[in-house]
Amino acid sequence: MREESKKVIVAAFVGNLCIAATKFVAAMLTGSSAMLSEGIHSVVDTGNQVLMLYGLRRSKAPADRLFPFGHAREIYFWSFVVAILIFAGGAGLSAYEGIAHLVSPGPLEDPHLNYIVLAVAALFEGASWAYGMREFSRTKGKQNVLTAIHRGKDPDMFVVIFEDSAALLGLAVAFLGVFLSHLTGNHYYDGAASLVIGLILAATASWLAYETKGLLIGESAARPVVEGIRAIAGGYPAMRKVNEVLTLHMGPDSVLVNLSVDFADEVPAGEVETAICRLTRRIKREYPLVRRVFVEVATCQPSDADSDYPDAEGGSAGHKLEQKTN
Repeated sequence: MREESKKVIVAAFVGNLCIAATKFVAAMLTGSSAMLSEGIHSVVDTGNQVLMLYGLRRSKAPADRLFPFGHAREIYFWSFVVAILIFAGGAGLSAYEGIAHLVSPGPLEDPHLNYIVLAVAALFEGASWAYGMREFSRTKGKQNVLTAIHRGKDPDMFVVIFEDSAALLGLAVAFLGVFLSHLTGNHYYDGAASLVIGLILAATASWLAYETKGLLIGESAARPVVEGIRAIAGGYPAMRKVNEVLTLHMGPDSVLVNLSVDFADEVPAGEVETAICRLTRRIKREYPLVRRVFVEVATCQPSDADSDYPDAEGGSAGHKLEQKTN
């Protein structure tokens, strides 16, 4: 999965780098504000791919004393940085350029070069988008795209899809702005297109920030995984009750599990240890994303009012004697 994400990002990086150069040349030769905004957009996207590649590399760093659970969540941090850069860099500069062109519109030279560049850019962006969607479709299963993005834990894949989708929409707006300016002789259409491109980037950045915020704070594993782990733990006769199952995605392919269980009073301590070890091995075998399992043995069943923190699934944490196993 990590290797496929890297391929998608590299493909987008190469495409955006080539496109950015051609857009700036076209903007310089024709004086198009929309084309200049598209050039800025491509530069921001190129920088974002560099950050995503850096985040992927950093996320593979092993655990150490300062970061005992590893650095897998770095990819979430850099995805959030990308959202900020799209908003501040791409949206801000495009909107500024559009407003400046509306206030003081300049002459638009022969737009045919713009049409050629836009067509080539659409070809490259479309190829990158299609490649990203193909790889994403292989991982999303039967879910629709929006649901898969919302529930997905691998931002480096859907960040590229967000960027490429916004890029294709921006190209359509830029084409419309250049075409209307050339057709009517009114240069305000070109400036308005630049402003709309800025709004598209702002909306894309806001959505991307919203999707990555939960991952950065710490989302639980998918509900089927949580329910499956609960079912596994509940299948051990020695365990009288599973109080709660807490999970946390430490990275796209790393899940931490914390179980609170109540053993039958007559179960000897040796059997408790054996049951915990077997439970841990089975959870990791059936759910390979689970890297760490912590089992807390409940010494009492407190009321909700005495609970240290509420359990979203109906139990409570209470006061526990902790036993850990990796």
